[in-house]
Amino acid sequence: MIGRRTAGHRRSVAAAAAAALACSALVGCGGDAGGARTLNWYINPDNTGATQEAAAQCSRNSGGRYTIATSVLPATADGQREQIVRRLAAGDPSIDFMTIDPPYNPELASAGWLYEFTDAQRSELLTDILESPIKTAEWKGKLVGVPYSANTQLLWYRKSVAQKAGVDPTSPTFTWDQMIDAAVRTNTIISEQGKRYEGYMVWVNGLIESAGGSIIRDNERGRDATVSIDSPEGREAARIIAKLANSPAADPALSTADEEVGRITFQGERGGFMLNWPYAYASLQGNVADGTTDPSVLEDVAWARYPRVKADVPSKPPIGGANIGISKFSTKKELAVEAVKCLISPPMQKIRFLGLGDPVATGSVYDDPDVRAKYPMADLMRESINDAGPRPITPYYGDVSAAVQRTWHTPAGVNPETTPATAAKLIDDVLHDRRLL
Repeated sequence: MIGRRTAGHRRSVAAAAAAALACSALVGCGGDAGGARTLNWYINPDNTGATQEAAAQCSRNSGGRYTIATSVLPATADGQREQIVRRLAAGDPSIDFMTIDPPYNPELASAGWLYEFTDAQRSELLTDILESPIKTAEWKGKLVGVPYSANTQLLWYRKSVAQKAGVDPTSPTFTWDQMIDAAVRTNTIISEQGKRYEGYMVWVNGLIESAGGSIIRDNERGRDATVSIDSPEGREAARIIAKLANSPAADPALSTADEEVGRITFQGERGGFMLNWPYAYASLQGNVADGTTDPSVLEDVAWARYPRVKADVPSKPPIGGANIGISKFSTKKELAVEAVKCLISPPMQKIRFLGLGDPVATGSVYDDPDVRAKYPMADLMRESINDAGPRPITPYYGDVSAAVQRTWHTPAGVNPETTPATAAKLIDDVLHDRRLL
């Protein structure tokens, strides 16, 4: 996820891009670290070793054509972006490919730092990739990244609570209003991410997309994109947030709640419903195994698709994950494409899925018996990822996200009649440098 940026920061990125072009024409701007057949892959932290295991396996499978060496990026999204931008802006050829949080793709691509895959490569690489992740890896009609992991949020609920409330969260037409009303009737809590951070932007965007709208459109126009958050869909999303936040179903800590706060609340006595990533289920299993949570809690948990905003409009669940981008400055692009093809293959994705616990973008992996044994909701995860609604795909994503977070926080203060309009003005002002964040 991308952090906040100011107008001055955007100008610095543009300057960095110019410097990178100048540097690439010089001798000695960066060396080929690691040898002619070593591919340097910058990865997000993985303390399970699953990513490194897949890299080693692909290296062995290459028959000596290449060896993948991994370098770990910082733990935070801002830190990851900063290091990638610094190296790419310098035209550093020692970084061959990198794991990229999807909202970064347009920014890096518009600066001219990412390799654009050919049509033939696109067809070969995307054969088994789910639909929605592909949207996050494109910019101006070109594939500038390859979907790698692909996370999504599901609705997790306590079966006993749903039964008591007389609702069926697995119904195709189950809505946010039905869920809120059910939680109120049963004096239980709906766990959501209401803290002023990227997780809150995920919630706002998920509701607007599910209502059939968008925060911005005509994204390829960059700063001249059409701001569309002040719409019937935006106001409906605001109504739902305000309804939940001002009801007994809201977590008292909603305005400061992140994924972990919500997960812990959901596992507690008043837990009823939760919107969260699949890691929450694995964490609950771990809590049961270490004795900190009673097994009856796990037995009472079930799952369903992200709720609808309108009963007659299918939801567009949130999507997260990561793409793999190849540096434009790499001297081994063909080998890098070959390595990426191996890394997204079903056997390698299975290693990552089972080891790290991150859902993947490769669709056939969800049919694997070992995956289905560990994740009984595998079909739903695949469906949810495929049908998801990405956050705005724009080089100015950080500005858009920061403006939404500022104007929609706190959740209890959201007003359907004024909040979307206030957000629309701030987004437009920030995109055109009339205001700074």
